[in-house]
Amino acid sequence: MPIEILSRFSFTARQPADVLLQFAAAQIPEQRVLDSRTHLSQAHHVANIPAQDDIGERVWLHLSGRFEVSYSATVEVNRLLADIPTLAKLEPHELPAEAVQYLFDSRYCPAERFQPFVEGEFGNLSGGSRIWAMHDWIAEHLSYSPGSSNPKTTALDTFVERRGICRDYTHLLVTLARASAIPARYCSVYAPGVEPPDFHAVAEVFLADPTTPGGGAWHIVDATGMADPASAVKIGVGRDAADVSFMTAFGEVDFDDKMVAVSKVP
Repeated sequence: MPIEILSRFSFTARQPADVLLQFAAAQIPEQRVLDSRTHLSQAHHVANIPAQDDIGERVWLHLSGRFEVSYSATVEVNRLLADIPTLAKLEPHELPAEAVQYLFDSRYCPAERFQPFVEGEFGNLSGGSRIWAMHDWIAEHLSYSPGSSNPKTTALDTFVERRGICRDYTHLLVTLARASAIPARYCSVYAPGVEPPDFHAVAEVFLADPTTPGGGAWHIVDATGMADPASAVKIGVGRDAADVSFMTAFGEVDFDDKMVAVSKVP
């Protein structure tokens, strides 16, 4: 079933600034962009560059003054889904190069500090069954609370305060997975059913690929439970939110407004 996407946002640079955007649905094998339209205000410089892991594109801007972005797309998702709790873990020495970087600590995900916790709480489980137990633990112990976190909030802050939004839920799941030596990355998506509608964050974990004996694959896990992996449209991936924010400013920039709408096409 195709997914229809509409997003708009605007911001103002008080003086010439560089801004990196990532907002468009990625054209990758598991999803096909059937149609898309992008409107950008005038800027001194605009350049498209590949995003992390070659999933999606980023847009470099050099600009001043008010800038508006309008994006619409229809995307068909054809993702192979697996039963996460049944998937085996790949041992670190078995991992392909693409997955290795996602074992390490990152800006928002201090995984090493969580190793005693994951062994104490989930030590009797492994692979996908451990990931799903972490998913359930987060759902049980955290409350979804818009406005409760900020751009500096780490997974450790979320663990202590027991509240957050999708980025915080995702950072915590990614951190717990890495603390278990399971590669995990942050994935920005458009997804129907997210409340309030917004750019949404889910985790991807690298576990066994049920279609390839001895192989591994990335599998979506949404700790908030709001996004269905079968209809989530990937924008980009990274170590954490710092790698895949829809807007990163290098200079004085004031964010003005944002609107996101995502729905299934009947």
